[in-house]
Amino acid sequence: MQQSLTKVTPQEEYSARRVQRPVLMKRAQFLFVVALVLIDLSCTWVAFYLAHGLLKRDPTRLVGPFLDYNFWQPTALNSIVLVTIFFTQRMYQRRRPINYLDEFFKLITLNSFATLLTVALLTLMLPKTDPGRLFFFYGWIFNIGLLTVTHSLHAQVQWWAQARGVADDHILIIGAGEIGRMLLQKVLQNPKLGYQVVGLVDNGKTSAGATLLGIPILGTLVDIPWIIEKYAIDEVIIGLPESSHQELVGIISLCEREKVGIRVFPDVFQIMASEVGIGDLGGLPLLTIRDVALQGWKLTLKRGMDVLVSGIALVLTSPFLLLTALLIKLDSPGSVFYVQERMGLDAHPFKILKFRSMRQDAEVGGPGWTTESDPRRTKLGSIMRRFNIDELPQLVNVLMGDMSLVGPRPERPVYVEQFRQSIPRYMDRHREKAGMTGWAQVNGLRGDTSIVERTKYDLWYIENWSLALDITIILRTLIQLLLGTNQNAY
Repeated sequence: MQQSLTKVTPQEEYSARRVQRPVLMKRAQFLFVVALVLIDLSCTWVAFYLAHGLLKRDPTRLVGPFLDYNFWQPTALNSIVLVTIFFTQRMYQRRRPINYLDEFFKLITLNSFATLLTVALLTLMLPKTDPGRLFFFYGWIFNIGLLTVTHSLHAQVQWWAQARGVADDHILIIGAGEIGRMLLQKVLQNPKLGYQVVGLVDNGKTSAGATLLGIPILGTLVDIPWIIEKYAIDEVIIGLPESSHQELVGIISLCEREKVGIRVFPDVFQIMASEVGIGDLGGLPLLTIRDVALQGWKLTLKRGMDVLVSGIALVLTSPFLLLTALLIKLDSPGSVFYVQERMGLDAHPFKILKFRSMRQDAEVGGPGWTTESDPRRTKLGSIMRRFNIDELPQLVNVLMGDMSLVGPRPERPVYVEQFRQSIPRYMDRHREKAGMTGWAQVNGLRGDTSIVERTKYDLWYIENWSLALDITIILRTLIQLLLGTNQNAY
């Protein structure tokens, strides 16, 4: 009997290998949620057990508290309320890595609300139960600490597992151009996102056996439905910002037939639309262009924080600043400070102040971007730039009002003139003061990175400013400084 042989293409071999996932791996997503719910319940009981022991001055009694209705009734009620609130606020749908600081603030907020709601319900439903205010206060404190630690550990385990293919999602990237490549690189560089790229779809003609960064191109736009079905795609990422709205709707329609998650990389017009709102004039609908500049009490509040924090920081760090200045003089010939013109609020130039971290003749050949392991840096300069020590004199700029603690990165006039010609809304960054740190910087957009992407982050920050956001950015910057991962490139 003649045996027929079928040639398997590299794309089919690759995709078949990626699609073969044990059922247990998909069920792991559910198990992670169950584990986190059980952890939250356990933390709540332990927290209030410790609170009861602290009040009764007898923490050695293991069974006693559970026989006391002033312990188990409010604890049980708080457990139910807390988990319910967490479910409604999507605390258990955290498939992707999140910022620990953001989750910490969210845990404080939701735990506080759960505690207050428990007290209210207890008063209405069980008026005879009165464990006391200190019981709830201590339980609230203990629970915040326990939830913060356990959520962080659970996240590490989950993302470690996802990076190894457990509970992962199969994704298909639509677009094999520059944006598609950027999306693919981002996924490949962050395995703990829990994404496994099965392949890409090209919006043009695909040559047989074509690959992008080792990932196969499986077909063109018309092949989307059968690719989704054949390769068990969980989520589709569309990276075709140059497509018309009609073409984009058609692609989304093809994906929706197969009931998969859909994400779309935004284009310039979507970014610009973020400023547009809908209003009316006596019932006549009008498009309103939102003024994103800070005004009134918001501007006063931000300036007040700048003055207070920069003033205190300068006083506290003054001995360290003097020591750094002395080391710079001993390390290399030249001035201690480096003064450079930058563009600030309303595109007005100002003199930015920094510790010199490069040779005195670093810019003899003209201005240029700094690079990783820049040969122009001094020995001490490399250390200063790793921990952003060279930026500490900018606290003087903040105190004087030229800069803010948080804001868009200040650029040199020569670069501003270049960027304003090619990047939409670039000059809108200058509607706020430049900052020592910013939303783009804490999200990894430093040094020789995309100016377009930095502009998006800067505009998002300006349009969504709040004091809490400024505090979050400052804390994230300090954490990155301590870890040495916040190297500047000014």
